[in-house]
Amino acid sequence: MDLGIAGKRAIVCASSKGLGLGCAEALAEAGVNLVMSARGEESLAASAERIRSSHSVEVVEVAADVVTDEGRERIVQACPAADILVTNAGGPPPGHWSNWGRQDFIAALDANMLAPIDFMKRLLPGMIDRRWGRVVNITSQSVRAPIAVLGLSNSARSGLTGYVAGTSRQVAPHGVTINNLLPGIHQTDRAVSLDSGAARSRGITQEQATQERMSAIPARRYGTVEEFGAACAFLCSQYAGYIVGQNILLDGGATNLTM
Repeated sequence: MDLGIAGKRAIVCASSKGLGLGCAEALAEAGVNLVMSARGEESLAASAERIRSSHSVEVVEVAADVVTDEGRERIVQACPAADILVTNAGGPPPGHWSNWGRQDFIAALDANMLAPIDFMKRLLPGMIDRRWGRVVNITSQSVRAPIAVLGLSNSARSGLTGYVAGTSRQVAPHGVTINNLLPGIHQTDRAVSLDSGAARSRGITQEQATQERMSAIPARRYGTVEEFGAACAFLCSQYAGYIVGQNILLDGGATNLTM
């Protein structure tokens, strides 16, 4: 399926591995030129070179931390007229409500709410001027159904969801869409970390923790980064212009909702 975005320019944050990498690969397969960012320079360079050689698109690497003003500035300067923006940042650590203080919440807000908002504020004006743009924010299934141990993430990502709800409807008349992808558990380092933590706290093996989590998912497995990337690429396509301000779950049916 031709997504109609070959030759477009995309910034994909935190894209050296995991869900961000899945999105970068799917966009590159559609012919999109990329700016890939991540904190780890070595893994970023390896992922960028693999995509560059596999899909014959332009790939610019920016080793930077999206949580910092300086990092975001460097990323945007690498592609100030981006047609597509995919925001992404690692989630805060799990914990208990009684242990989180003000600085914990500030850090979560900086990474998972304020950083993507800043990227949008920088890039939306150009998209509006060109009468075309796509923004996809990678958030979490927790904005639809809270996960107790991820209270920091619940809070920060829900704030971003509220911002997108209003802003997406203001930019839609200009041919610009903003939507959120809400991943459940996928086969990434984040899943390994969560399963390892569950195993330690309960005195079971990591394999047991993984199997127990999978058994609670109707699909009986974790998602793949390829599936996630394909969903992102479609939201960035010429066919997704009528999808505005939506929160799309990719969780194997794990979030028990009617609507």
